[in-house]
Amino acid sequence: MPLALLALAVGAFGIGTTEFVMMGLLPNVADDLHISIPTAGYLVSAYALGVVIGAPLLAAVTARMSRRKVLIGLMALFVLGNALSGLAPDQHWLLAARFLSGLPHGAFFGVGAVVATNLAAPERKARSVSLMFMGLTVANIAGVPVATLMGQHLGWRATFLGVSAIGVAAIASLFFLIPADHTHAPAGGLRGELAALRSLPVWLALGTTVAGFGALFSAYSYVTPMLTDAAGYADANVTFLLALFGVGATIGNLVGGRLADHSLRGTLFGGLTSLALVLALFPLLMGAEWSAALAVTLLGVAAFITGSPLQLMVMEKASAAPSLASSANQAAFNLANAGGAWIGGLALAAGFGVTSPAVAGAGLAVLGLGVAGAAWAVDRRRASVHVPVPGRLVAVHVPERAESVRG
Repeated sequence: MPLALLALAVGAFGIGTTEFVMMGLLPNVADDLHISIPTAGYLVSAYALGVVIGAPLLAAVTARMSRRKVLIGLMALFVLGNALSGLAPDQHWLLAARFLSGLPHGAFFGVGAVVATNLAAPERKARSVSLMFMGLTVANIAGVPVATLMGQHLGWRATFLGVSAIGVAAIASLFFLIPADHTHAPAGGLRGELAALRSLPVWLALGTTVAGFGALFSAYSYVTPMLTDAAGYADANVTFLLALFGVGATIGNLVGGRLADHSLRGTLFGGLTSLALVLALFPLLMGAEWSAALAVTLLGVAAFITGSPLQLMVMEKASAAPSLASSANQAAFNLANAGGAWIGGLALAAGFGVTSPAVAGAGLAVLGLGVAGAAWAVDRRRASVHVPVPGRLVAVHVPERAESVRG
């Protein structure tokens, strides 16, 4: 494994920690700032809004810069946003700081995915992306619980200052481990980058991300009441069970990366099918404590098997603008977060039962399969009209291989 991938993983670990730790710190923040918990919940939305806006915007405006410099600059913005969060005097400043913290999130993963694929041999591109994303999944196992405990004992401000320190470590890692490159935008500049996103296959790939990960968040957003009300777990055990989800996500991420190097589209179809089945079985699996723990783990595995394939699929379809498309995929992931939680909430509010958000998620996973199938049909039709493609679609068509970062 190139050490440069470790630098990307460190950055991903910091980003994953700051994204999810706010959920555990909401009561602390609300008490300290004398606001209600629902009002404090806007801090989660502010971060997500920053991701959605910042992902395509920052990827586009930095397209002509060295990707190494872009990654370091994005992480510097991350450090600033988290430091300002820790020093925020009131909820309004904290809201703005959380929005600022979210801006570099999507662009970092988008540009980082392009760098990761350029660091790897053609047959290991998906694995290289999964190793970068491993920082995000490990954050759910270690980073978020530790940061939450730190906030509970030292104050929530200490947590964000600690996350800033992780960002500083990531900057140092990126500076010393990512080789300098001189990769610039295509000749068309920003207009050419945006033009590359007008392709139907690109939007079908992004739609698959929204539906597929919307399925995950439809269930995961309400997994705590499922575990306590349906499976009978005590509230104190939920943190451990959520760590099991992180373990499953890490396994799924690594397995998905390895499988996608052999069959990108086959891994995507298999992951979405597995996700639909796991979610459909949630009402049954939540009937006992042991099976509920298994369900949470399998949910992480099935959902994150699709992560690397979706990232590479989007990059492949927007070959003239891989950084912008990859960043847009991160924005789609956060739209899935919001949309999935909303749909799961509708099922819960309709009185269909505490496990109904998982069943709604199964429907979204089937929708994702349908969108992925439509993308496959479009590809086959275009291939038959234009240029024949290999019978096996693998992740070897990521653009600018000639400009690969030297590792």
